[in-house]
Order: sequence, then structure tokens, then C-alpha cells
Amino acid sequence: MATTLLLICIAGTASSRQGRFPDPAEPLDAAGARDARRLPLPERFRAAAYRSPSRSAAETASAMGLVADDDIALSDLRHGDWSGRSFAEIEAAEPGALALWLADPTRGTPGGETMEQARLRVGTWMDGIAARQDSVCAVTHPMIVRAALAHALDMPLRATLAVDVAPLSRTTLSFNQTWRLQSLGPVTQGVASESVPS
Repeated sequence: MATTLLLICIAGTASSRQGRFPDPAEPLDAAGARDARRLPLPERFRAAAYRSPSRSAAETASAMGLVADDDIALSDLRHGDWSGRSFAEIEAAEPGALALWLADPTRGTPGGETMEQARLRVGTWMDGIAARQDSVCAVTHPMIVRAALAHALDMPLRATLAVDVAPLSRTTLSFNQTWRLQSLGPVTQGVASESVPS
């Protein structure tokens, strides 16, 4: 019997729609909360549910009627000095800094966490649940979904940055001796994806 891991990306926030680096204290916006309330979840994933400690993850789980334990391993990538700031604001204050980060976002933002650090922590968490042989649900963030894909599929981290992760998208992985990708999506209609800024 395999372990099945369903990763649900947090619902929409102002940051995801306006081009800002997220802040852990940021709430869902009205449309995000509405979309989360409408998202169907198979009953088998409700018994073992986890979430990022962020406010947006807590509100996503609550809107879905999901009782989920918070786990720091599912926390969003820490963006350090850029948390909560818009791309335009960063460029105005630190000309060229955003372009350098965009050239290799795996390096991490000033004072922030690298993608490799995120991959290690979420990968350790995934390996910890691998032998459970049941269904597990986790509500987390776009960059952490990418880090989980890197861990599960042994993908280069830069390659995962080409994967758009939409609010409320669902990524299903299974473990039976090795991690495998079962499916990506579907995405709630009318919800914009969160992509690496360009």
C-alpha cells in the first residue's frame, strides 16, 4: 500500500495578485476565501491534515472546513528583507537587486532562505510521512510545492521555477519505495497562477 500526499496551494492573497513577496501574517483576500470555501476535498484526506503556520494557510484550511495541524516544515520560503514588499518598491529602493535575484532565485533574497534550504526541510518532512501508508493532506505555498517536487522527482531547483503553481491547485504525490508524481491540478476556475516574477 502506498502513502498518498495531496499538496494544496494556499488560496489567493493580495500579494499573489499584485506582485509582492508574501508576508506570513497576510490574510486571504475575499476572492481567495470564497474560492477556498468552494474547493472540494476527498474525505480520505481529512483524517491526516497539516498546514503551514502562516495566516493564509490557516485561513485556507478553515475555509475548506479542514482541521489541520500546523507544521513549520510547510512554512513558506522566508523572503527576509523583501517580505511584504512589492517588486516595484524593491527595484526603486535597490536598483538591480531584483534582476539579480531573478537571474537565480534559488540563491534566496537578502536575509532570506534559499530554495535548497526549503527543499531540505520539506523533503525531511515528506520522508517522515512516507511510510505511513495512508492519505495525507498539506496546505502550503507555491515555492514549497516546487521544493516538494524537486525532492520527490530529483528535479533541479531551477527547473521547478518553470512550474506555475496556482492558488488552490492540487499536487498529488505517492510513495511506494520511491516518490512519484500522480497529478498536477486541477485548478479552481478563474484563479490566477502564482509565478516567479518576470
